[in-house]
Amino acid sequence: MPSEPAEIGSEFHWDPAALVGDDRGGLPGWVPRRRELFATGCGALAAVVRRLAPDGRLHVPSYFCLGVAEALARIVPIAFYRQLPDGRGPRWETLRARRGDVVLAQNLFGWDAPEPWHAWIRGHPGIPVIEDHSHDPFGPWARNSTAAYVVASLRKTLPVPDGGLLWSPVGRELPAPDGAESPGAARKLAAMLLKSGWLDGRPVPKQSFRALQRAGEQELLGSTGPASTFTRAVLPMLDVPGVRAASSRNARALRNALDGRTGEVKVLWFSRVAADAAPFRLQLLAPSETDRDALLAHLARNRIYAPVHWRQDRRGWWSGDAEAAALADRALTLPVDHRCSSGDVFRMAEVVTSQTSRESRSGHIIRA
Repeated sequence: MPSEPAEIGSEFHWDPAALVGDDRGGLPGWVPRRRELFATGCGALAAVVRRLAPDGRLHVPSYFCLGVAEALARIVPIAFYRQLPDGRGPRWETLRARRGDVVLAQNLFGWDAPEPWHAWIRGHPGIPVIEDHSHDPFGPWARNSTAAYVVASLRKTLPVPDGGLLWSPVGRELPAPDGAESPGAARKLAAMLLKSGWLDGRPVPKQSFRALQRAGEQELLGSTGPASTFTRAVLPMLDVPGVRAASSRNARALRNALDGRTGEVKVLWFSRVAADAAPFRLQLLAPSETDRDALLAHLARNRIYAPVHWRQDRRGWWSGDAEAAALADRALTLPVDHRCSSGDVFRMAEVVTSQTSRESRSGHIIRA
């Protein structure tokens, strides 16, 4: 049984309360009926890239999930263009696409404005764009996309074990998933169910579902197969609008709770975020990698598990953009989502500020 304080973050558990039925929930009505549901967003991207760029390159943002980019690099040459988590969008002078190439655009953390990409697409009709809306799959930009294809990894924002949604706003032919369901989805679903029991106080060892989560995720990564039977059955009944609204409300509440209280640690938030957009969690930018890692450890000691989007190993496969890598060294994401109560939001704010506004246990002062 989990002890107090409650755990915040980590993998989703399965909660039947998220079900509202076919007539009230599920995918928003604007999502095209003509769509495909892959096991993963990466698998959907791979299927589209194979179709669009048999002899060209794929242009990828330099601040991006490098695991996905590296997987795509096995099927197409990758070129990086600069996009950073600074609210300024792509640096167009670094996007040197030519005919035969494909461009991957992303709505980074759900705050990017669509108008610059709409203009770029109009100005480059011969170069197809794939948009990644994993951080806000059902937001205003996704609703009004003009791209050749749109993909979204659903398990980033919804309590499902897998799922990569693919559609074409301009009516292009859709590639279909290839092969069978991934066994990784079944492992992750088992982990979600066991975690539910653990949260309910049942005698479930935490390490049992954590091991299943890790093994399932590893097995699932990059799958080009179809989404699991569970995800396909549940998706039409999930309270998708409610999950999205709660996550957005919590992110804004945490931003307000931290306002002016984080010392040298910067809260990433930009004034041009659309009113009906749902920012993906809340990102912090520490003064240095050491400060970031100290804050991650402090959060974990308080049972708050914050991911990093996204680490770049300069000794291995990386974007080659030193500025993007330097920002990734300093960033973390606070896991404020639809599971968080107002009390969780308040506690997360207090834990963060207790580290950023006073001397840490090691004696290092983060705030000047």
